[in-house]
Amino acid sequence: MSGFLEELLGDKLVTGGGEEVDVHSLGARGIALLGLYFGCSLSAPCAQLSASLAAFYGRLRGDAAAGPGAGAGAGAAAEPEPRHRLEIVFVSSDQDQRQWQDFVRDMPWLALPYKEKHRKLKLWNKYRVSNIPSLIFLDATTGKVVCRNGLLVIRDDPEGLEFPWGPKPFREVIAGPLLRNNGQSLESSSLEGSHVGVYFSAHWCPPCRSLTRVLVESYRKIKEAGQEFEIIFVSADRSEESFKQYFSEMPWLAVPYTDEARRSRLNRLYGIQGIPTLIVLDPQGEVITRQGRVEVLNDEDCREFPWHPKPVLELSDSNAVQLNEGPCLVLFVDSEDDGESEAAKQLIQPIAEKIIAKYKAKEEEAPLLFFVAGEDDMTDSLRDYTNLPEAAPLLTILDMSARAKYVMDVEEITPAIVETFVNDFLAEKLKPEPI
Repeated sequence: MSGFLEELLGDKLVTGGGEEVDVHSLGARGIALLGLYFGCSLSAPCAQLSASLAAFYGRLRGDAAAGPGAGAGAGAAAEPEPRHRLEIVFVSSDQDQRQWQDFVRDMPWLALPYKEKHRKLKLWNKYRVSNIPSLIFLDATTGKVVCRNGLLVIRDDPEGLEFPWGPKPFREVIAGPLLRNNGQSLESSSLEGSHVGVYFSAHWCPPCRSLTRVLVESYRKIKEAGQEFEIIFVSADRSEESFKQYFSEMPWLAVPYTDEARRSRLNRLYGIQGIPTLIVLDPQGEVITRQGRVEVLNDEDCREFPWHPKPVLELSDSNAVQLNEGPCLVLFVDSEDDGESEAAKQLIQPIAEKIIAKYKAKEEEAPLLFFVAGEDDMTDSLRDYTNLPEAAPLLTILDMSARAKYVMDVEEITPAIVETFVNDFLAEKLKPEPI
């Protein structure tokens, strides 16, 4: 176990009091669950979470008190009960060391040292963290993600009765009555044999309302084509009245607004960090894509439903938001001709498929997304923002969160060049340039 933890966290962590703790000692203590707490001292929501998380941490570990350093340092408290062998590590985005020190001083758990900025950034990218505060629970032995939305765990299970909060099958989480906007109630068993879209949305969110209008048409086209498909609306509305008003526009099903526990469990199951989000499932309840929003906007005629992920995407206005989710390989080509873009996709697809398959076998998300960019306003804006040369073809890896780019400007790009470029990036052999 300590091998995984050391690869993830490095050799040393620190307590709130500044004492160093060997990472391998976590394995010796039999830690079963690791919580990664992503946050920043300047964030008021992070300060609020730290207070509630300290009480939660103390209860689960059985510490006599959840004060500064309790349970984090060696010998600071009695060993936790076996079922509550939990440790939390703070992963900060602070840019000021004094502010970081002041913030971690009151934390009873551990933290990555301030100087470990590169490792922190790798963790933010690895787990696709887009909002703070964020709390992700990992199995400390295998490294597999147990729960992406630990904030809801604290709210829904403050006593830790469901520890260690492992994912449950969709069929189990969705079990119960579902509604149509005419008041009709159906049992969730009616979903059997269908592809399902789990739609997290709210009336107060303008992008949600825009997507809903498009999604209504997509839903109609898919149903008219004879496909077995249903959508489940999981509301984030702030009142039942708003829910009813919004749901009246939708031809599909919804989890009852009053069933807050089931809505929360669905948010936890899929680690929802923002709305609108459309998760598309196969008839067995397994995730096909978490990018249903992008797919619906890119495929207005729904010809590619149920939208199995493509190894290589063609950069567009609707999917450009994915550039902010982590490092992305982008191959710029010099023609608007579809044939040129298609050839570029075929060039990088083998290495994309290899990388995706490798990480899928480990039940992890691929560390890179792959794009081809033609000549259009979106590409021009991206080149301007990242200060890239006008050359084409141009092979790049863009890491927006790190504000870093890696550029290979050669006359001819071959599959071997692409594979070497990707492998060198993953091995951290490339020198970044600032964006």
